[in-house]
Amino acid sequence: MEKNLLLLFDRPNEPIYVPKGERKINFDIPPNYVPEKYQAVAERILNRFGNEAQTSIRINPIAIPDLSVPLALSRQQSFSLFIPSHRKMANHLINIFMGLRTVEDLMSIATYCRDRINAEMFIYALSIAILHRPDTKSVPIPQLSEVFPDKYIESSIFHRAREEANVVPAGSRNPIEIPLNYTATDADPEHKVAYWREDLGVNLHHWHWHLVYPFDGPMVTVKKDRRGELFYYMHHQMMSRYNIERLCNNLPRVRALSNLREPLPEAYFPKLDQMVAGRAWPARPSGFLLSDLNRSVDNVKFDLTDLERYRDRILETIRTRRARNTQGQTVILDDFNGIDILGNILEASILSPDLNYYGDLHNMVHMAIAYCHDPDNRYLESFGIMGDPTTAMRDPIFYRWHEFVDLIFTEFKDSLPAYSVQQLNFPGVSVSEVRITTPGANPNTLNTHWTKSDVDLSRGLDFTPRGSVMARIQHLNNEDFFYTINVNNSNNREVMGTVRIFIAPKFDETGRHFTFNDQRLLMIEMDRFVTKLKRGQNIISRSSNESSLTIPFEATFRNVDQGRPSAENLFDFDQFNFCGCGWPQHMLVPKGTKLGFPMDLFVMVSNYELDKVDQQDSTGCRVGVSFCGLRDRKYPDARSMGFPFDRIARAGVGSMNEFLTQNMKIQNFTVRFNDEIRPQRRNTTQRISRQ
Repeated sequence: MEKNLLLLFDRPNEPIYVPKGERKINFDIPPNYVPEKYQAVAERILNRFGNEAQTSIRINPIAIPDLSVPLALSRQQSFSLFIPSHRKMANHLINIFMGLRTVEDLMSIATYCRDRINAEMFIYALSIAILHRPDTKSVPIPQLSEVFPDKYIESSIFHRAREEANVVPAGSRNPIEIPLNYTATDADPEHKVAYWREDLGVNLHHWHWHLVYPFDGPMVTVKKDRRGELFYYMHHQMMSRYNIERLCNNLPRVRALSNLREPLPEAYFPKLDQMVAGRAWPARPSGFLLSDLNRSVDNVKFDLTDLERYRDRILETIRTRRARNTQGQTVILDDFNGIDILGNILEASILSPDLNYYGDLHNMVHMAIAYCHDPDNRYLESFGIMGDPTTAMRDPIFYRWHEFVDLIFTEFKDSLPAYSVQQLNFPGVSVSEVRITTPGANPNTLNTHWTKSDVDLSRGLDFTPRGSVMARIQHLNNEDFFYTINVNNSNNREVMGTVRIFIAPKFDETGRHFTFNDQRLLMIEMDRFVTKLKRGQNIISRSSNESSLTIPFEATFRNVDQGRPSAENLFDFDQFNFCGCGWPQHMLVPKGTKLGFPMDLFVMVSNYELDKVDQQDSTGCRVGVSFCGLRDRKYPDARSMGFPFDRIARAGVGSMNEFLTQNMKIQNFTVRFNDEIRPQRRNTTQRISRQ
């Protein structure tokens, strides 16, 4: 029954009584489950479509709960988690789905809701419930790009896709090519990094992370170990990666959106349609100003002065290292837990110590930008792409706002004492050499290129013939590579160490060497893993495909219904069940340049006895643990996220070499970009850890 829930994701705007999936499975529903507008002809409808099915799923009727709250949003409106009234509706539906006694009851009520509730809200609420219910959390939900491809694929494609589906039989259809540059030209400097901002895997990661770590909803879905800190770290790492990508394209690092009253020079024309709302996403020309919002239709009203007040209160909390809670008590922002508290305050999660006092700064600025073209609804326009977590990362202004958010986090982190040599060192363990090997390339060279991959649109194409309809997307990719790390253990016993691998650019926009405190903020995590160190010399080899950061290539560019292994083959099932949370493997390495972009590889082996978290080994979903943690468990690293680069340097350290202790090593390397399209190589490296 659990896997049948996935059929509810199939063609979300197509009624439930139309057969679903490639096998044309019919939902045998009671007549009263048919929406009210078709009740007069319910029997005829059910008989008509039931005859087209190859097999049936019988849905048993149960008592229908009160759905008046989620039904307040029509099926034709756009849904946004940033709008408080929409969150209230979605949370009501999530509570219903989470509270149902059995999977059969969930299937029954979800089937009833599907054709009545706003499709985007329904898919969101059902996804949250499946990920968090103990009886469904092993069900791999489809990537959102399959369910709502209109959020990720250029709008003109869908007319061609429907033509292909109606004219060409399934199995003979050719992929529809999507050009790399379809939203702008390089006449706009920001377009030079559009390939990164608009990357399918990057945007899917951002959405799936927010499914795993929602900031509002039932407490069981929100209250997770170190979720506020993870909000900080995941977004900080995304910002560091984006800034490196800009340097690779001769662009300066992002300028923070610190003044909400200045014009926005960045324009964005998304070239996307909203299938649910039946309209195009609004564009934002250059020079728009943010203004007070007063949209009664969305129950959204706030002034820019409100946002500035919340900002000042948060900055004062950082200055004093003291927050307040709803009882008027003081909450200390200490060296370890302070960042977690601050993360929940800034994102305005329900774990914030005082939501009314600290407000909804992060989300409301998203909405101020998303509605800047129609702040009072006089033109009956919906929000722009900054108003939807599934699309927000496409917009250049997303990074300016999150650069400011990151600066707030950095201000707190910079108030903490620097790590001492004793805190960084691992007695008896030294790293003598590190190198990168890419087959067929020079030593310490990483190679990137373009690849074309196919995405199946058919799950999101309503009222079209069955069978795959593929879109072919060009995207950045990198050649597989290996780390080799030589470590000496001079202790008289075997020890355990945590290997931490980061990379960062060597030079800033002006060609000068980065200082340590500038370079550390651009250090992007590449891998983190635990290893045994025998006495004496150890040679550690690690494939890039084993990264603790990423999910495999196939998790982004594969339909979860295809190639499903048998239930008896548990190893294959573990390989299949990627779950979807993690950085995309094809975006692990920055683009680099044709001549070679110089970078530093940093490797540290820290003392696992100080890193370990006492808990049972995890099983089930494989995720990018560095960004996504472990399901139902504590974050598997006792150190602060980003260690050892999350704090300022100790006295006397001005460069990376001066920062090093004996258990660390730096190696120069280059990232070379080949401006050509190469086929994707099959991943032959198995991930041996079970997370």
